[in-house]
Amino acid sequence: MRQFLALGGLLVLTGFAVAGPTGLLSWSENSNLLEQRHAQIAQLTHERDELRNLVDGLDPEAADPDLVGELLRRNLNVVHPDEVVITLEDE
Repeated sequence: MRQFLALGGLLVLTGFAVAGPTGLLSWSENSNLLEQRHAQIAQLTHERDELRNLVDGLDPEAADPDLVGELLRRNLNVVHPDEVVITLEDE
């Protein structure tokens, strides 16, 4: 009787090792998920670096004039007196 219980326990442990949440069958799924997370981290790192450059360009002590002009034109619709604004219709 003890042998059957030990064999049953061993089979259950083997089943979990193969088909459990951290078993061999879920290994490729976990690997794919890890690759997706690495790609997401790379994208977020790139976005963070772009935002950091934007913030550095808007430093009140030494603001980048080109960046300030671009943001003024885009956000406040401000233009120089000698500029002409051409609007394009969406197709």
